[in-house]
Amino acid sequence: MIYLATFNWGWLLASGILGLLTGWIAVVQRGEGWSAVTLRKFIVLIAGLVLASVFHLLPGRFGYWLDLGLAMLAVYVVGCAIGSWLRNLVVSRPAPRADA
Repeated sequence: MIYLATFNWGWLLASGILGLLTGWIAVVQRGEGWSAVTLRKFIVLIAGLVLASVFHLLPGRFGYWLDLGLAMLAVYVVGCAIGSWLRNLVVSRPAPRADA
Protein backbone atom coordinates (compact mmCIF):
# COMPACT_ATOMS: atom_id res chain seq x y z
CA MET A 1 0.00 0.00 0.00
CA ILE A 2 2.91 2.35 0.66
CA TYR A 3 4.06 1.63 -2.89
CA LEU A 4 0.67 2.67 -4.26
CA ALA A 5 0.60 5.85 -2.20
CA THR A 6 4.18 6.74 -3.13
CA PHE A 7 4.02 6.19 -6.88
CA ASN A 8 0.36 6.97 -7.52
CA TRP A 9 -0.17 9.89 -5.17
CA GLY A 10 -1.39 12.02 -8.06
CA TRP A 11 -4.17 9.58 -8.93
CA LEU A 12 -5.13 9.23 -5.28
CA LEU A 13 -5.15 13.00 -4.84
CA ALA A 14 -7.27 13.42 -7.98
CA SER A 15 -9.81 10.86 -6.78
CA GLY A 16 -9.94 12.56 -3.37
CA ILE A 17 -10.50 15.99 -4.92
CA LEU A 18 -13.13 14.57 -7.27
CA GLY A 19 -14.87 12.97 -4.30
CA LEU A 20 -14.68 16.22 -2.36
CA LEU A 21 -16.23 18.15 -5.23
CA THR A 22 -18.87 15.49 -5.81
CA GLY A 23 -19.82 15.51 -2.14
CA TRP A 24 -20.02 19.30 -2.18
CA ILE A 25 -22.30 19.61 -5.23
CA ALA A 26 -24.41 16.52 -4.64
CA VAL A 27 -28.04 17.24 -4.02
CA VAL A 28 -29.54 15.39 -1.11
CA GLN A 29 -31.82 12.74 -2.51
CA ARG A 30 -34.89 11.87 -0.51
CA GLY A 31 -35.64 8.83 -2.66
CA GLU A 32 -35.97 5.22 -1.67
CA GLY A 33 -32.35 4.33 -2.37
CA TRP A 34 -31.17 0.81 -3.04
CA SER A 35 -33.17 -2.22 -2.05
CA ALA A 36 -31.77 -4.43 0.70
CA VAL A 37 -30.97 -7.20 -1.79
CA THR A 38 -29.04 -4.88 -4.10
CA LEU A 39 -27.13 -3.39 -1.17
CA ARG A 40 -26.16 -6.85 0.07
CA LYS A 41 -24.97 -7.86 -3.41
CA PHE A 42 -22.85 -4.71 -3.66
CA ILE A 43 -21.32 -5.30 -0.22
CA VAL A 44 -20.52 -8.91 -1.14
CA LEU A 45 -18.91 -7.73 -4.40
CA ILE A 46 -16.71 -5.17 -2.65
CA ALA A 47 -15.80 -7.65 0.10
CA GLY A 48 -14.85 -10.22 -2.56
CA LEU A 49 -12.65 -7.69 -4.34
CA VAL A 50 -10.97 -6.71 -1.06
CA LEU A 51 -10.34 -10.38 -0.22
CA ALA A 52 -8.93 -10.99 -3.71
CA SER A 53 -6.61 -8.05 -3.14
CA VAL A 54 -5.54 -9.16 0.35
CA PHE A 55 -4.80 -12.73 -0.72
CA HIS A 56 -3.17 -11.66 -4.03
CA LEU A 57 -5.49 -13.79 -6.17
CA LEU A 58 -4.82 -11.67 -9.24
CA PRO A 59 -1.12 -11.69 -10.12
CA GLY A 60 0.84 -9.02 -11.91
CA ARG A 61 -0.69 -6.04 -13.61
CA PHE A 62 -4.33 -6.97 -12.92
CA GLY A 63 -3.65 -7.31 -9.20
CA TYR A 64 -1.91 -3.95 -9.23
CA TRP A 65 -4.90 -2.36 -10.98
CA LEU A 66 -7.25 -3.96 -8.47
CA ASP A 67 -5.25 -2.60 -5.53
CA LEU A 68 -5.07 0.85 -7.09
CA GLY A 69 -8.78 0.83 -7.94
CA LEU A 70 -9.77 -0.13 -4.42
CA ALA A 71 -7.48 2.51 -2.93
CA MET A 72 -8.91 5.16 -5.28
CA LEU A 73 -12.47 4.08 -4.44
CA ALA A 74 -11.76 4.38 -0.72
CA VAL A 75 -10.18 7.83 -1.11
CA TYR A 76 -13.10 8.93 -3.33
CA VAL A 77 -15.72 7.82 -0.79
CA VAL A 78 -13.87 9.58 2.05
CA GLY A 79 -13.68 12.70 -0.13
CA CYS A 80 -17.43 12.50 -0.79
CA ALA A 81 -18.15 12.24 2.92
CA ILE A 82 -15.89 15.20 3.75
CA GLY A 83 -17.38 17.30 0.93
CA SER A 84 -20.93 16.62 2.10
CA TRP A 85 -19.98 17.38 5.70
CA LEU A 86 -18.31 20.66 4.71
CA ARG A 87 -21.31 21.70 2.63
CA ASN A 88 -23.57 20.97 5.57
CA LEU A 89 -21.41 23.17 7.81
CA VAL A 90 -21.21 26.05 5.35
CA VAL A 91 -24.60 26.08 3.61
CA SER A 92 -27.06 24.75 6.18
CA ARG A 93 -29.31 27.19 7.94
CA PRO A 94 -30.45 26.86 11.54
CA ALA A 95 -34.01 25.69 12.07
CA PRO A 96 -36.50 28.49 12.76
CA ARG A 97 -37.39 28.99 16.41
CA ALA A 98 -40.80 27.90 17.53
CA ASP A 99 -41.42 30.77 19.94
CA ALA A 100 -44.93 32.18 19.82
